[in-house]
Amino acid sequence: MFLTGFAALAVVPVLPTAARDVDGVALYPLVAGCFVAASLLGGVVGGHWADRAGAQRPMAAGLVLAVATLLVSGAATSVWQLAAGRFLDGLAGGMIAVSVNTAIGQVYPDRLRPRVLALMSACWIVPSLVGPPLAGLVTEWWSWRAVFLGLAAVTVLPALIVVALLRGRFGAAAPAPSGDQPAPRPALFVATAVSLGAALGQYGVSGRDLRHLLCAMGGFALLVTFASRLLPRGTWCAARGLPVTVLLRGLGSGVFFTLEAYVPLLLVTDRNAPPVVIGLAFTGAAVAWAGSSWVQGRLERCPRHRLVVAGALVQALAVALAVAGTLPLTPAYTAASAMVVAAVGMGMYVPSLTVLSLTHSPPGRQGFAGSAMQTTQNLGQITVLGLSAVVLNTCLGAGTTDSAAYTAAFGLLLVPCLLAALLAGRARSDVRA
Repeated sequence: MFLTGFAALAVVPVLPTAARDVDGVALYPLVAGCFVAASLLGGVVGGHWADRAGAQRPMAAGLVLAVATLLVSGAATSVWQLAAGRFLDGLAGGMIAVSVNTAIGQVYPDRLRPRVLALMSACWIVPSLVGPPLAGLVTEWWSWRAVFLGLAAVTVLPALIVVALLRGRFGAAAPAPSGDQPAPRPALFVATAVSLGAALGQYGVSGRDLRHLLCAMGGFALLVTFASRLLPRGTWCAARGLPVTVLLRGLGSGVFFTLEAYVPLLLVTDRNAPPVVIGLAFTGAAVAWAGSSWVQGRLERCPRHRLVVAGALVQALAVALAVAGTLPLTPAYTAASAMVVAAVGMGMYVPSLTVLSLTHSPPGRQGFAGSAMQTTQNLGQITVLGLSAVVLNTCLGAGTTDSAAYTAAFGLLLVPCLLAALLAGRARSDVRA
């Protein structure tokens, strides 16, 4: 997780420069959206592979692919090669994330899972503090290619060591109880269709011309047609147990990543905040997420669904701060603090939902549950962000002020926050972490 987080956070700041140098600024939304779209596919592939053969194989494959994709991107001579590198990176990231959660479900007892998940969150602290500024300096003083190729050189040896250690560390997935139906394994084309729909949707909401509209409509059609086949039955109806747990992951992730996308944009375009404020907001969010996750790991007697309620309400508070930050009378750091508060909510929210998903999954199904959680995380991000983009662009097109448009876009986020708080009780488990 440390290697994955360092590589993921370090390359994001250099993508605009890379796209400009390969004459691909017009296709930058595609380059930026490839990672999320591919992680959908990687999560499905990794989850079902982990259920069949154990988590160590997709985890090892994901690590090897993560190094290879850095070489592909670093040697890019066209925007399409750069996009291909980002796609492979998302594929590797999805496989690793799901494999790690599956391994936790297959190896660790219930009482230790919250603490292990807190440790996984802590792995992102150093990468979030060091990765982006170091990558920016290397790009400014040398080249953006040095960031990708340097990361490949630095991570190849640790990755190979981890791959070697994974051999025989833990066995294959536990067999399903007798009489149970095997985990549904959707055809590869279903996962590919959902991944393509996510990419088209992200590209479609980045503009307002006919081409973007058609892409958005095509992506929406693919998601509606195929996404439900990757999720537990009853997810959209918030059925008790695993289905509502999966749905809650999408709601919370959609709120957080929408704030992460639009708060910096508000600070730059409307509040004229200095870059240091935005940088501190991202750093504070990473530290707050890890700290909150550490706290939830120590609340052993607190039912997980109550922590989900608490996380959703903290996210609602973050939305209120973002709305307040659009007012001219408030200082710029009011909106910036929304990202930090939202990260506190996610630190309670995400590990608790992961524990609940593993608890609700019978033996041999943890990989399917992990891939479903990964799928709804990305779908929630795309859906909520897309709806907020529609509200923002509609308000701006109607002639409202920038602050009023951002207020409407942020206000929309209260709906998934409150809905998550109301539905959290349906994810309740008799097993306490």
